[in-house]
Amino acid sequence: MNGLRSFFTSEHFAAIHYATLPENEHLSSLQIGRNLEILNSDSDDWGLSDIVLIGCGEQRGHQQDMNVSRAPDAVRAALYKMYNWHVDVQIADAGNLLQGATLQDSRAALRTVLEDLQEAGKIAILIGGSQDLTLQQYQAFRKKEQTIDVAVMDMLIDLNEGEHTDDTNYLMELLTGPSNYIRNYSHIAFQSYYVNPTLLETLDKLRFDCYRLGRVRENLEDMEPVLRSCSMLSVDMNVLRFSEAPFLKNASPNGLFGDELCQLMRYAGMSQQMCSTGIYGYIPENDPQGIGAALIAQMIWYFIDGYRLRKTESDWSQTENFRSFDLAFTGNKARFLQSKRTGRWWMQLMDGTYMPCSYQDFLSASNDQIPERWLREHERIV
Repeated sequence: MNGLRSFFTSEHFAAIHYATLPENEHLSSLQIGRNLEILNSDSDDWGLSDIVLIGCGEQRGHQQDMNVSRAPDAVRAALYKMYNWHVDVQIADAGNLLQGATLQDSRAALRTVLEDLQEAGKIAILIGGSQDLTLQQYQAFRKKEQTIDVAVMDMLIDLNEGEHTDDTNYLMELLTGPSNYIRNYSHIAFQSYYVNPTLLETLDKLRFDCYRLGRVRENLEDMEPVLRSCSMLSVDMNVLRFSEAPFLKNASPNGLFGDELCQLMRYAGMSQQMCSTGIYGYIPENDPQGIGAALIAQMIWYFIDGYRLRKTESDWSQTENFRSFDLAFTGNKARFLQSKRTGRWWMQLMDGTYMPCSYQDFLSASNDQIPERWLREHERIV
């Protein structure tokens, strides 16, 4: 980690850290700002942390002449004031990445930091600028040639064509680039009237899963198994409706509510696979009342809450902690497992492996219907 210090704010690695500013001196011992491990110039590694906060306000992937965003520190101002209900989860804050001389410099620095965090077995929460930085999250996995499931929450599907990679077309490289290690891609809460239908057809032919806003809001719990299988999540704040996010200039009248997004973040934190989450698209200059910063801070709080539950889940070898149900549906046989600790479900595939599922999938199989999730997974296997 010593070699990474030059990437961060100040001449040395987080030498002047947000947590040490005078306005944070009044925080009580029960608030998050007093329970973080502060990674500074004396830190030799990522510490004893489970989760590491990284700020990267790089926005030139959205607009070439934009300055570095103050979003990470605006979010910290809200997060540090929250009370710490998760004393068994160790959080560290590494500070903010410096903006590079070029956009590519910033991306390279972020990629290197995320690769190091992953190598150290830490979970990264990236408070970012523009959503094209999602590619750096993915490249940390690609270097290890690690096959993963990826989820994106966004009202748009950013697959536009362009000469240079930016936040309107980054998915093109993510999903179709060389040496691709994405097993499945899930797009959560897109709004149909903003998406070309032929694009959805193409994604469906690739066996990727896209969930309309209406379907997500109708049964939010159905997204838990989707996120449970993912190693990486990217959130564009424009997934919120305008009434929840007046700081977004291009927000839609429709979208998720803030509490729904927090619930989805909690599901992400519960995932045993999740080790990289990025939150993008927040511009504090458009948010004089700090509503967006407060909401992102709450999203992070709920992610940590989900992570705490993740630590209580039983290992597969502890068979006594699972209920087992053997079912036959439409000529197929499968075993369903339910955790006695968390109530979550898994279903068996034809190759004997298990995948996350919902109680609704169990009910479908019980009624001699093929669960859609089961069918889609077999299509990917074939």
